[in-house]
Amino acid sequence: MGHQRVTTAAHDRCFPPVSRRDATVLILGSLPGRKSLELQQYYAHPQNAFWKIIANLFGTASSLPYTQRLKILTANRIALWDVCAAAERPGSLDSSIVPHSAVPNDFAAFFRAHPRIRRVYFNGQKAEELFRHRVLPGLGAEFGRLRYERLPSTSPAHAGMTFAKKLDRWQGIKETRT
Repeated sequence: MGHQRVTTAAHDRCFPPVSRRDATVLILGSLPGRKSLELQQYYAHPQNAFWKIIANLFGTASSLPYTQRLKILTANRIALWDVCAAAERPGSLDSSIVPHSAVPNDFAAFFRAHPRIRRVYFNGQKAEELFRHRVLPGLGAEFGRLRYERLPSTSPAHAGMTFAKKLDRWQGIKETRT
């Protein structure tokens, strides 16, 4: 699952999706932050709670090597991607994404390649907002089976909620993946 360098002068670019064809759940972020781009890993910022939540849900260690953490997701039929293929964003905050610069990923092709996905979970408000404005209007009726839910952001910028409350809200991904 090697990744290429993903930044250009004007736009940050997302990573390829992490998925297996039999995925039943898709977790969507908005766009990788600076630390993720630097390390070429989803949710690489040490204060981001994503991997700690996944470790708690599936009884593993968040300190596992990145490739092992990705295998935990795919083994549990969970796909991981970002709404934006590219966007202009000074800094790492989702609130800094320049809305008109956001280029969405090709979700119609993704959902066709992953026909068992029934649930889409947004990692925070910005991912949901971008998807609902930039992607959903272009998805046809063939994707009407999909159900969407926003989860609290795992970002360290979303400090208004305790880890325990975030973990409780994220339990749904474990329960709906089969």
